[in-house]
Amino acid sequence: MVPITEVEGRRLALSNLAKVLYPATGFTKGEVLHYYATVAEVLLPHLRDRPLSFLRYPDGPGGQVFFTKNVPPGTPEWVTTAEVPRSEGPARMVLAQDLPSLMWAANLVTEFHTPQWLIGAPGAADRLVFDLDPGPPADVVDCCEVALWLRERLAADGIEAYAKTSGAKGLHLLAAVRGAVCEQTSRYAKQVAVEAEAALPGLALHRMTRSLRPGKVFVDWSQNAARKTTAAPYTLRARDTPTVSAPVTWDEVAACRSPERLELRAADVAPRLREYGDLLAPLLNPRTARPLPGEGR
Repeated sequence: MVPITEVEGRRLALSNLAKVLYPATGFTKGEVLHYYATVAEVLLPHLRDRPLSFLRYPDGPGGQVFFTKNVPPGTPEWVTTAEVPRSEGPARMVLAQDLPSLMWAANLVTEFHTPQWLIGAPGAADRLVFDLDPGPPADVVDCCEVALWLRERLAADGIEAYAKTSGAKGLHLLAAVRGAVCEQTSRYAKQVAVEAEAALPGLALHRMTRSLRPGKVFVDWSQNAARKTTAAPYTLRARDTPTVSAPVTWDEVAACRSPERLELRAADVAPRLREYGDLLAPLLNPRTARPLPGEGR
């Protein structure tokens, strides 16, 4: 019998709660759902009005993992969906606008990925993102060095960056922007990545060529494209352990001397929220958004 839970007046069938999804730690599906219920207050504002892409791992990261953008079969009628333009034709995607929708989506066992624009203005960028991806033997400690350089470089253009772990091996840098479309943020991000490679030639890399990656930090600027998505703040990741893409302070980035310092798991998030609140909350304040150099000034 599948247990039925009522969430804010919506009836949800939550299945297989005892199923172990993270064998390395014994973390169960029930714990996944509890985690999302716990962080919903800070997670939902970062998802709201952004069409969701799902990276699903219903049998854990060791099972089948697949990416879907279209509305999944069986989606309840009360879950908000919206038509989204795509090069191959419009598609209908899910919006997680409230707690019942979030818990329904979490029951699918998924990472949450979002674009850098809102559904009301597809392709009009409100976020700038850099995904710092280390090529072994480089690790997140090297990402931190690149992140600190990028922070200063963006600040020189009046743009304030915020950091979060990727939940995998690297770091994400995010900033609130206005008055630009995704083609412009992509162009600007690529230029900054090129400058990072020139300034940190033994460490940073802006080119996607895999043979160049070992020992370097790839400054991935490409996720600013309108069609691309990035792991959302506070999403669990399909890794061996229940790691989270979680905000970190710049002091933590500067002090990082070992990868373990910035490996944040589900159990770490609630205490951090009590200590710091949502470190990415400024991204949600329109007054913090800044124009790109030469755009909308």
